[in-house]
Amino acid sequence: MSYTILVADDSAIVRTMVKKAIAMAGLPIGQVHEAANGEEALAILRKNWIDVVFADINMPVMTGPELIRQMKGDAALASTPVVIVSSERSPARVEEMHKCGARAYVKKPFRPEQFRAVVEELLQAGEGPHGR
Repeated sequence: MSYTILVADDSAIVRTMVKKAIAMAGLPIGQVHEAANGEEALAILRKNWIDVVFADINMPVMTGPELIRQMKGDAALASTPVVIVSSERSPARVEEMHKCGARAYVKKPFRPEQFRAVVEELLQAGEGPHGR
């Protein structure tokens, strides 16, 4: 069974790097969607089944934390795990993201193994929306 991923980041270069790292992680990935901000991400989430969202904190139009809050307020999206991918290293900011509802935090620069560990922890442990 393969996973459907959404990568939300305002930088096309970072989105490409995240997709490449996920591909290199050796995970069973089916489709990968991309969004340049939280608003685009919500539109994709409402039209497609997404197993996990990888989102930046700082994006125009709608930030990562705003995206998480919108998802938590939507019964159909509330259980979809969101992983923050950011260069922000402040422990207070990381804690704030977890309190907001982020399930995990991957710091930039990242390695493929980090994505593999997070996806395995969230989805293969049965925490994802498929209940796997």
